Amino acid sequence: MDSAQREVLIQTYGDGPAKLQAAVAEAPEAMRKWRPEAGEFSVHEVGVHCADSETNSHGRIRYLVAEDNATIIGYDPDGWARKFAYHDLPLEAALLTVEAVRANTVPILRRMSEEDWASAGTHTESGAYTAEDWLRTYAAHLEEHTLQVQGVVAAWEAAGRPQP
Repeated sequence: MDSAQREVLIQTYGDGPAKLQAAVAEAPEAMRKWRPEAGEFSVHEVGVHCADSETNSHGRIRYLVAEDNATIIGYDPDGWARKFAYHDLPLEAALLTVEAVRANTVPILRRMSEEDWASAGTHTESGAYTAEDWLRTYAAHLEEHTLQVQGVVAAWEAAGRPQP
């Protein structure tokens, strides 16, 4: 990946919180804890998941760059949602966490050297894992969850649920 490609991904990464927040804002309050299907996340759960994922990502890039052959620990997002009862956690705090974590990480990404971008470790679920792998993953992460939120809203509307 060259520096121009990285910059596009860094910009996408930095823009993610605003896109997610806008999608959540479009979800009527009455439907934010509604699940379109059993086993699928509600809008609320997506937001809280993103906070957990982003706080993990915050540490992951730092370990990859600062530690030799860092071990990146995977986790079970569905298990976390159950264990931590995501519907009982505050959505607004989760969205603010996502925003803060990314605002804190973008300046680091923009200052990373070619050597930093080549940093590698081992992910417990996927094996070899580089800083560029991290960037590809997390640049897409909030984009994917923004689409997921929009899909839940569309499913709510298709099910004949009331509009705000």
